[in-house]
Amino acid sequence: MRFTVYRNRDAAHPRKKHRRILVSETERLSYVGNNFGSGAMKCNSLCRYFVGVLDKDSGQMEVYNAEIFNMQPLLSDNLVPDDTKDYQNKSYREKMDLCIEAFGTSKQKRALNSRRMNAVGSDIFNAAVTKAAANIIDAKGVTALIQDVAQDDVQNISTFLPPCNEDADKPENVYKFEDILSPAEYEALRIPAAAFVNITPEEITKKMQDRSHCCFVLEELKFLPANEKSRDHKARCLWFLDTLVKFSYQKVIKTKYPMGHECPQIISKKLMRNFTSLTYNNSSVQNLVSASMKAKITAYVIALALHINNFQIDLTVLQNDLKLKESRMMDIARAMRLKVSKAKGLPEFENDQNHKLGTLSLPLPMQKASGNQKKRKKMN
Repeated sequence: MRFTVYRNRDAAHPRKKHRRILVSETERLSYVGNNFGSGAMKCNSLCRYFVGVLDKDSGQMEVYNAEIFNMQPLLSDNLVPDDTKDYQNKSYREKMDLCIEAFGTSKQKRALNSRRMNAVGSDIFNAAVTKAAANIIDAKGVTALIQDVAQDDVQNISTFLPPCNEDADKPENVYKFEDILSPAEYEALRIPAAAFVNITPEEITKKMQDRSHCCFVLEELKFLPANEKSRDHKARCLWFLDTLVKFSYQKVIKTKYPMGHECPQIISKKLMRNFTSLTYNNSSVQNLVSASMKAKITAYVIALALHINNFQIDLTVLQNDLKLKESRMMDIARAMRLKVSKAKGLPEFENDQNHKLGTLSLPLPMQKASGNQKKRKKMN
């Protein structure tokens, strides 16, 4: 279908400047709708409508104003009667469609137009798909296609990873700390993280009983360095990591300060800007922590945890804190080029052999497809 929009030339007139006429042309009929006069829909004056366009690269959605037009078929006055023989040869459904076109209600006409727009000849479609698939297989081969599918899965996750410096000479330069927290954001964490800097063993025990923080943070609080500068740095990192984990539990953000007023404003803006996507619901635009955004939060939590814990972390602890499935956690860890191994042999995990360790070391391993690729059917 081809669409054309016409607007009123009188841009100075307060009412006429908003008048629009929408014309749609098909091979059979032309349809016309407008937003003024008796045929205009009243819903446009009662509420606002939006259209969202999702950017797959950034994971963010841009929202644009929209209007609803009631499209009516434009019938010519010089109609030529159909041949009776052609009419008799038509099926019952085709005859009913002609009746709806001439005498049907607005609802029936809309349903008919929708059905015709979505109808595709199955034989033509299947033939086109078969021919296209054959051409692709002949050009690239089955092995290359399987590799492309595997690479696509890796790239889908890689879209939400922190910037990775593959040419880094040190592990700390692979995922730079400045890409996780800017200097201004890091400085803003000084006040809320002060509670961690001066925490006592008794307070840690109480927090473990109350479960007021995630397990990774509570465990690391036991080993804060004695050096004042290092202690303050680790406390800030732990406070932000704990905030990220708690933010991942959110679904629809309904308040201006989702993490409370104790969270610095610059951190709240960072969370809303970088880790939510816009959605339209209940006549309003809302911030949503979608599945893709939760994957992004997980990647940044892993990157920050690597800086905190000398670039070797217990992925199982973070997985439980983030309430993720093990397969999802391992996919993200491998996409971040971590070497995943079992925790067997480490003294702190003697009673639990199911923990997985993630280690960031150089040289970085090659990206591999997720384990879910094993479930794919082989292509013949």
